[in-house]
Amino acid sequence: MSQYNVAIIVGSLRKDSFNRKLADALVKLAPPEFSFKHIEIGDLPLYNQDDDGAQAAQVLRLKTEISDAQALLFLTPEYNRSIPGVLKNALDHGSRPYGQSVWGGKPGAVLGVSVGATGTALAQQHLRNVLAYLDVPLLGQPEMFIQAKEGLFDEHGGIGPASLGFFQGWMQRYVDWVRKHAIHA
Repeated sequence: MSQYNVAIIVGSLRKDSFNRKLADALVKLAPPEFSFKHIEIGDLPLYNQDDDGAQAAQVLRLKTEISDAQALLFLTPEYNRSIPGVLKNALDHGSRPYGQSVWGGKPGAVLGVSVGATGTALAQQHLRNVLAYLDVPLLGQPEMFIQAKEGLFDEHGGIGPASLGFFQGWMQRYVDWVRKHAIHA
């Protein structure tokens, strides 16, 4: 049985982020051959092409962690109808210098949770556009526009009973997607 290392990239830096909480709850639904690692993006300097020849230690760490992963899982809030700047900054760092992107070919998925009724629909669409350019094959269905409501999470930080079947189905689709598209060294 293959082991799959999944890099989790959460686009929120907030300590009590709904998206970080959702990432942690989803991990509990994955099969044992899937391991997950949260990738720190809050410490990255702002991307500046002048630094491509001497990337900061934080950038090199990000690129190594993404390179070591077989799959990607993006969870994004929606800020002003798009993705947070910190997430775009991480994507830019991981794709540069030109021709040295660490994102390409790694199967991924995009989802997000927000207090708004449409969840993070617009942010997810913008993120999908960027990831398409970066050659990340994305799980297309089911889309996950999640509203943070009472009962979404249980008292132990897992998915609440009313939504558990839906999220289990999504996780099975993601697992199947990764197994089909991941490249093992």
